[in-house]
Amino acid sequence: MTPQQYFNTMNLPIKKQYDALREYYHYKQKAEVVASRYGYTVKSFYWTIHNFKQQLQNNPDTDLFFRDRALGRKPMARSEEVDSFVIKLRKHNYSCDDIVAMGQAQGYDLNYNFVYHLLKENDFASLYRRSKKEKSQLENPLDKAPRSEVLEERTEQFSSANLGILCFLPLIKKYGLDKVIEKSTYPQTSQINRLSSILSFLALKLSSVKRYSKDDLWCMDRGSGLFAGLNVLPKTAWFSSYSDRVNREMNIAFLKQLHNIWLKHGLLGDTCNLDFTTIPYWGEEEPLENNWSGKRNKALAGMLAVLAENPDSGLIDYGDTTIAHKNQDAVVLEFLDFYKTSGKEGELKYLIFDSKFTTYENLSKLDDNQVRFITIRRRGKTILEEIKAIPADQWKTIKVDCAGNKKRSLMVNDQTIFLKGYEKQIRQIIIQSRGREKPALIITNDFDLACTQIVRKYSHRWLVEKTIAEQIEFFHLNRLSSSMVIKVDFDLTISILAHNLYRVFALETEKYASLTAQKVFDKLVYNSGTIKINGSHIEVIMKKKRSMPILLDLLKRYENQKYPWLHDKQLHFLGATIL
Repeated sequence: MTPQQYFNTMNLPIKKQYDALREYYHYKQKAEVVASRYGYTVKSFYWTIHNFKQQLQNNPDTDLFFRDRALGRKPMARSEEVDSFVIKLRKHNYSCDDIVAMGQAQGYDLNYNFVYHLLKENDFASLYRRSKKEKSQLENPLDKAPRSEVLEERTEQFSSANLGILCFLPLIKKYGLDKVIEKSTYPQTSQINRLSSILSFLALKLSSVKRYSKDDLWCMDRGSGLFAGLNVLPKTAWFSSYSDRVNREMNIAFLKQLHNIWLKHGLLGDTCNLDFTTIPYWGEEEPLENNWSGKRNKALAGMLAVLAENPDSGLIDYGDTTIAHKNQDAVVLEFLDFYKTSGKEGELKYLIFDSKFTTYENLSKLDDNQVRFITIRRRGKTILEEIKAIPADQWKTIKVDCAGNKKRSLMVNDQTIFLKGYEKQIRQIIIQSRGREKPALIITNDFDLACTQIVRKYSHRWLVEKTIAEQIEFFHLNRLSSSMVIKVDFDLTISILAHNLYRVFALETEKYASLTAQKVFDKLVYNSGTIKINGSHIEVIMKKKRSMPILLDLLKRYENQKYPWLHDKQLHFLGATIL
């Protein structure tokens, strides 16, 4: 636009009004002429003249057209209630970010600068740098959390101390997990649908929330609520009552659908590692069996659970906490039945497990089903004496790959024996190595695979023990749930889904593919920032971190995806321009 065009245009209503009144009063033009020139009716122009006179009389010291603009942001409205809210939380050592997030969840229009200057005015010193453990132990002085409701479709902006978990939404959409949840048989309520219900549980698992209680910040964080398509996550009582309506049939059907998803995307190989773990129970009402806990190195009352892990991708394919001593030997056959009845057939060739996992009779049934297995045989006194009698020339040395691109030398004796109970010939590989007092005995029904590959396959079984330890530590399978009582089998099922999301998330980053869920959470997921909801998309503005470029490159691939539970909006992840 040229300067001449600017002064001739009448697009701006305030400018058109000023020019018309100036011609009427200053140049003494007739009202009919001015009205015709500027597009007014005569009646409306006379009303403009009348209104101008009245405003000028009521505000003689104010220029009605040319006002000085106040520099900077509009100051926030101050009130004793808001000041008291901020100061109350700071006295319990909450940071400015946490105060803003909790205040916005309560309906207060807070921002970081306002809270910072208010605390400075009241002589509060800056908080010292605290660990995540110290932050998680803060006491929440607020008596009432906001009610959880379906997210409204409106333009708004709010802060979140836990917006990092939104990075998992693109993967949930990519793998169609939202559709699997919607088609599942899990319950729903009149206020919260099935998808938002399961995503609410999943949000807590992905956030590494250690204890579910009324004092936790998660039920006031808008970012956590947005993950599930809600304003905030539900309160603890809702989680407990929802869990009571879930049964084993719902969980097993859900795991079968997840199995098909992972199989479709090539994340399940032909080998599966099986192992038991004990989930302790701290109450006194349930008459539970004693099970060995490797975490505590002793037997204790608890629920015996089984996990099935794929050694290549690290995904967990199956879990069950309804195991008793009388039927634990049959778990391997139950998993085989789960695999075959899931809908899509995969190429399950190998099952690898510990010596006490099942019986020789069940090994024979696996062989009848043309499933190969690799396990360890228990060593008795007689067997050890037989091994000592093996001539030296019948041993050979093999080298097996281990961590750090290194190789380990082992002495092996590969033989075929008849096993009582198995009632047929079986392959036995005796392994001796430096540093081990007693030899290890691997038995398998695979007579074709090279000895080195058999040993290497079994060595990967120890990864499932590492995964179980990670499940217990990061997803808190063995922690008391405070005031929230969650059914253990349902808790394990959601933990499996959360674990698998962390695995596919790590695999997509490539650089962090070998990291545990805890490391991925610390390096990539754990973050705070601002969320802006606009007409067609949602901007997630995250605070700066060293790994931010890798994360943004990954998430940019999914910018065009729309999320039905977020009113079909797109997610755009951005890095903050300031700290």
